[in-house]
Amino acid sequence: MRKLLLVLAFAGISVASMAQTEDPTEKHSVATNSFWSNWFIQGGVQWTAFYPSEEHGLDKTKNPFKSFRSNPQASIAIGKWFTPGLGLRVKASGIWGKELGNSFKYWNGQGQALFNLSNMIYGYNPDRVWNLIPFVGGGIARNCSTNLYSMGLSAGILNQFYLSKKVALNLELGWNRLENDFTVSGGPTNNGDRGWDSHANYLYAEIGITYNLGKATWNKTPDVDAIKALSQSQIDALNAQLADEKAEVERLKNMLANQPAPAPAPAPAISESIKEFITTPVSVFFNISKTNVANPKDLVNVKALAKLAKENGYNILVTGYADSSTGTPAINEKLSINRAKVVAKELVKMGVSADKISTAHKGGVNILGVESPVSFDRRATVQIVAD
Repeated sequence: MRKLLLVLAFAGISVASMAQTEDPTEKHSVATNSFWSNWFIQGGVQWTAFYPSEEHGLDKTKNPFKSFRSNPQASIAIGKWFTPGLGLRVKASGIWGKELGNSFKYWNGQGQALFNLSNMIYGYNPDRVWNLIPFVGGGIARNCSTNLYSMGLSAGILNQFYLSKKVALNLELGWNRLENDFTVSGGPTNNGDRGWDSHANYLYAEIGITYNLGKATWNKTPDVDAIKALSQSQIDALNAQLADEKAEVERLKNMLANQPAPAPAPAPAISESIKEFITTPVSVFFNISKTNVANPKDLVNVKALAKLAKENGYNILVTGYADSSTGTPAINEKLSINRAKVVAKELVKMGVSADKISTAHKGGVNILGVESPVSFDRRATVQIVAD
């Protein structure tokens, strides 16, 4: 059983490295998630081999499977991924250890930084099955049998094989280096001058489970430039058609001026295509849980729409939204109200009369999130209201 655990760990790394394939089309940048997203818990069983500093000079075999140095252990951890490539966890392990054949009870607590090399090198891919995650850390251990405490360092490699979006199988190989008083139990101490023999060390192989709490994936970064380009093209098309309409009006005026006793002719009505462009909303985006405009460049298109409204006496409607995937309904309701008010104040600064501006709010929605990232719904829209 002891040999089998290590064989499985090494075999898993080899097989996964050959089987892993990456589709470059799936790589993309991600938006920052909320603090409560991407948490996880882990539990596992270990086979641990102790190498106390007392062994130095005793000519003991280094075989990790010898019964005088190895024992089964248990571990539990909780952590969070702050980006797809960087995470932190707090891990506790222990129960039984062996020092030169003498059993003792202990625990070891470590804070560790996790580096997901799969996401760092190949880019984030929500459908990836295997992740290679080196880690380093430090903490404190206690030998409960001798009531001794010791500072320590840790390092290792965590392999995660995802069984579903929430659950992953862990195969972990690690090393802990503790101050040499950790396993002192009254026997002779033969500390080496440096390196391996100067401290207590133990190696372990672990198999366990990771369970992701709450949201476990990452949203794509909104392509704000593409949305801005679309809005600007609509504004440009609207201005071009209005210019054509004004030119037509001037042509008719000149034609009538050259006719005797001209009959009054009404100005041409605004075409249906013009009305369609007038009612096209311009979006202003916000960051999660914020009511200040995320990017001042969003207001460029709003300013063009405000100019059009002022010149033609149009009314403007501002509608606020929040995304339904984060926050409570009450919080989202308040966010959508305040986002609409913020944009309305910007319109007033641009010279639009306050009595020409009306506001509405929709609370938390999932409108754009059906085909686009949910962060697109964190916005306020500005549109001209056709009379």
